[in-house]
Amino acid sequence: MKLSTLHSLRAPRPHDGPEARSGNPLPTRTGPLGPDRLLTVAAGRLRDARPDLAARFDLTDPHGLLDARAALAAEEDPAGGVLAVVVVNRFRLPEWVAETCRFALAVPEERAEPWRRAFTRTVFLAGRPGNLTERFAFDHVAGDGSAAWCGPAPGATTTALRRMLKTFSGTRELSAWPPVTVEVPAPGGPVRPPVHRDLYVATARVTVSELLVQVNHLVVEAVLDGLIAPGDRLTLHPVPRLTGTTVPYAALRVDTDPHAPRGLRAYAGLTEES
Repeated sequence: MKLSTLHSLRAPRPHDGPEARSGNPLPTRTGPLGPDRLLTVAAGRLRDARPDLAARFDLTDPHGLLDARAALAAEEDPAGGVLAVVVVNRFRLPEWVAETCRFALAVPEERAEPWRRAFTRTVFLAGRPGNLTERFAFDHVAGDGSAAWCGPAPGATTTALRRMLKTFSGTRELSAWPPVTVEVPAPGGPVRPPVHRDLYVATARVTVSELLVQVNHLVVEAVLDGLIAPGDRLTLHPVPRLTGTTVPYAALRVDTDPHAPRGLRAYAGLTEES
């Protein structure tokens, strides 16, 4: 499974000043998601996580962004780099989002920062966590056994697990569903007053495997940024495409479009609190 680079628009962390990302202003949070805005979001995420690459490539140009991505892919080292591993038994988006939040909320800061610099790399494998718990130590197992998480940690710590199981393959596209609201687990109680946000997910020409990758990056990084906290409510909305939506997004997941290799696409968006 090819690991994709994360590009997201994020809200400032509590210690960020009014200009985040090494002094660059945050992109506009409202308005149509046209090519220029998508490029700005994608370049901003790369600049934020890897300023060394931003210094080598012209991220204001789509070709420069693609060159930077190629350089990043060439240096990826699954054995030594930091990544998370998810073993998926059954997949239902609402429950998976809630459990992904629970996992990300428990990641300690000393492990979260290297993971962020590695673009929250995550590998999805097909398997039954209940059959693996005696051999492998998971950091989180969903209560219903539908999925289990390891890491984030150096890839060498999960080599045996990744060699044993096959990559999760979900080739079908998700059909539309009525909006559904999930509550972020709060085992220790809320850390701030809970808020509500909408999570828009693009479904047109997006397979389940692709959706896992794209939504996972958005959700875990929103947790790490403090946009999602225990007790929050997230309403999941399917839309064919996010292009054309004008809601105020606090975070966007932008990646290359496999159906337009030199184009970018917004796969998921998390709105400002409501």
